[in-house]
Amino acid sequence: MRGYSFRRGTFLWGAVFFSLLPLSFLSLSSLSYAETVWIDVRTSVEYSLDSIEGDVRISHGDIVQEASQLFPNKDTEIRLYCRSGGRAGVALSSLKKAGYSNVSNAGGIEDARKERGLSQ
Repeated sequence: MRGYSFRRGTFLWGAVFFSLLPLSFLSLSSLSYAETVWIDVRTSVEYSLDSIEGDVRISHGDIVQEASQLFPNKDTEIRLYCRSGGRAGVALSSLKKAGYSNVSNAGGIEDARKERGLSQ
């Protein structure tokens, strides 16, 4: 009887393990294929005159506060751009100081368009 209980318990643990196994691969694959977040750090006026559809706009002065709310995972790939790259550089420094590890400066808005194969 004791052997039966052991085998039955082993069977149940095995069933639980193998039923959860696909979920672990699903969560790992979603991390692997996460899309890059593009953030326009120009002013709202500049954004209203010219913007890239679907990109987030956050002023470079508010970047840490707003990015931490929208993208709490500090490993999120973030590409920043502005008019020429200067404010994106300031935003990059701020995010790095806040612990973001996968942030880069794409330069100006036209550079961001070229990198992504977009036309105005």
